[in-house]
Amino acid sequence: MNTAIIVAAGSGTRFGSDIPKQFIQLAGKPILIHSLEEFEATTAVDQIIVVTQRDHIEQVKELSVEYRISALVSVVEGGATRSESVLKGLNAVDPATNIVAVHDGARPLVSVHEIDDCVYRAEETGAACLVAEVSDTIKHVEDGEIARTIDRTKLRRALTPQAFKVDILRRAFDEFGADESATDECYLVEKLGVPIACVEGSSRNIKITRPEDLMIAELFLKDFPK
Repeated sequence: MNTAIIVAAGSGTRFGSDIPKQFIQLAGKPILIHSLEEFEATTAVDQIIVVTQRDHIEQVKELSVEYRISALVSVVEGGATRSESVLKGLNAVDPATNIVAVHDGARPLVSVHEIDDCVYRAEETGAACLVAEVSDTIKHVEDGEIARTIDRTKLRRALTPQAFKVDILRRAFDEFGADESATDECYLVEKLGVPIACVEGSSRNIKITRPEDLMIAELFLKDFPK
């Protein structure tokens, strides 16, 4: 059995919205639903757990019924940080779970193909991270001046999902706790010294952080529908 933890506990502060960004409409449905529908469609994941704010637990349950997300088995309250939210989701997974895939609820353009590739790679290696190439030239800056240019051929942007054998992810949290400086789960697993396989994903798998990201996502869905 494989389980997906969808992290949707953000407040939407950077987005500048009165409601959490995961509930904002994108192409006629909430941003979160776009992600849930892809995880519902994949055969690589058997169960879904959503982590959200306490005040929105019932809303997520109602949306899952409306959009027929039958794989959703639990909606749990998130924490003060991303890591704390993921840990709460991890504590709710079925004991029979083999692979845990963690995904940002604010990444609505993830595809079934990306989910499959990441989960199956984690089954083979123990840990896998969906990544995308860096297209811009990257500069290292010191004291307000460019010190050098970084070789971007060796750089990748970390996307989600990120998938792990459950015992590896549990060990990472047991050893390092819900580290508030961890912006993803690979950070904790890296500190264990566990190798993490890279799985090439799509550059369109963007995270909705600011209003302009929503506009870009709308264009992607219009020109390149799923």
